[in-house]
Amino acid sequence: MFGLFKKKSEKEKLRVLFEKLLEESYKLSTINRKLSDQKSFEADQVMKQLEKLS
Repeated sequence: MFGLFKKKSEKEKLRVLFEKLLEESYKLSTINRKLSDQKSFEADQVMKQLEKLS
């Protein structure tokens, strides 16, 4: 029924994680630059994993 029980692929999971990390990085950029840079780095690592899967 409309994909209710469809599991996400590895690419979809990584893409969601990437977007979440970028959003956290943006929110932290006004509060703590060091943590923002760390989240941005983690997002970059996730993007590299996505490119390997492609």
